[in-house]
Amino acid sequence: MNDRLQQKHLEALLARYIQRTKTSKQLAQKYRSVLADNRAADGFRFPVKEMFYPIVAKQSLGSRMWDVDDNEYIDITMGFGINLFGHNPPFIKEAILEQMDRGVQIGPQSELAGEVAELISKLTGMERVAFSNTGTEAVMTALRLARAATGRNKIALFSGSYHGHFDGTLAIAKEVDGHLHTLPKASGIPSNFVENVLVLDYGNPQSLEIIKANQQELAAVLVEPIQSFRPDFQPKEFLYELRQLTKETGIALIFDEMVTGFRIDLGGVQALFGIQADITTYGKIVGGGMPIGIVAGKATYLDKIDGGMWNYGDESYPQVKTTIFAGTFCKHPLAMAAARTVLQYLIAQGPSLQQQLNQRTSELVKTLNVYFKEQEIPIWLVNFGSQFRPAASTNIDPLLFHLLEKGLYICEGRSCFLSTAHSNEDISTIIQVVKDSVQEMRAGGFFPVYSN
Repeated sequence: MNDRLQQKHLEALLARYIQRTKTSKQLAQKYRSVLADNRAADGFRFPVKEMFYPIVAKQSLGSRMWDVDDNEYIDITMGFGINLFGHNPPFIKEAILEQMDRGVQIGPQSELAGEVAELISKLTGMERVAFSNTGTEAVMTALRLARAATGRNKIALFSGSYHGHFDGTLAIAKEVDGHLHTLPKASGIPSNFVENVLVLDYGNPQSLEIIKANQQELAAVLVEPIQSFRPDFQPKEFLYELRQLTKETGIALIFDEMVTGFRIDLGGVQALFGIQADITTYGKIVGGGMPIGIVAGKATYLDKIDGGMWNYGDESYPQVKTTIFAGTFCKHPLAMAAARTVLQYLIAQGPSLQQQLNQRTSELVKTLNVYFKEQEIPIWLVNFGSQFRPAASTNIDPLLFHLLEKGLYICEGRSCFLSTAHSNEDISTIIQVVKDSVQEMRAGGFFPVYSN
């Protein structure tokens, strides 16, 4: 009976959803043969095959987004964390348009690059800053700098972290014949790319012992301090011990703060926890919607890019032996213009911006978790500041499509973010949409009938 009820419910949902978003589906099918798109297939599953296509957006403003069928959504994906101030904030738009009027000069130095580097240094406490175009490039560069500075080859990272799609970080640990081995995470990645990678268990004290045992070979430990897929896991004490161990052993500690940087606190997780890494990678928010990657850190490491400090008018010269770092679009004028205005805005607003947004998100999470518990629904929300995501002990695929059908945009990766553009009314709507969706699913046989 329950299976038949669920099937009937899914069929009705499928019909409504496809009718509502038919142009997005048509575009997915029309261009599938020519457009290679991982988001159109990642996590593919047959029960929701006919609803499995990206929503195609045509416009966005503030907390809202409109798709090609003119459906309006409250967006809680927010550019995978990019849009701290909502979509198309006027102050960023004005900065980009102003730079567009002055031209996009590639080749000469951007006149804003030094100022932006100085602002990042001021906010993060890092000595030097370099710019790339993506988070993947920034992580790749950080690892190269650590290896160049230490003369060692091996790196350690932690399972469950995401550091972009550079071959050298796409590794998994697997037990073979009773021994742990590091293997490529996917096809197309040569095994020699990960043979110098240790994949450890995050937050496990035994991982510290493994790092200590390999200290003579380790150039760096790469950490996503708050893992994007596990924001409720916040192992402060482990990070303190890791910082102390890497200091004692001369291993570079690299924090990947692509998501948390400038969101959780003006100085990121490092400021919040009182831990400073040797190198940190940033991106997302600071680019104001423009592509950007940032490598910031101690001069010991960043000097490997340009040879270090020297002056005109004396006998000084770049004395540090360098490694290779380049990119046509690094320090792109539009990215620099957006980054400068974002950083200036954050400084002007002060820490209250993040503090208030973190508090509002925690209240949203608490409200819905109370509801889930009262209704005996096997779902809960977890968060770290203004980043949150659903967790469940059951399949919640249908719930995500219910939310989309009701005008709440959440991407297939399920990472959610509040922005300063989300109003109290938006938050009330989010709560009501979730409740309505849960009750519809319960009526469709997906959750046990409420005992009270």
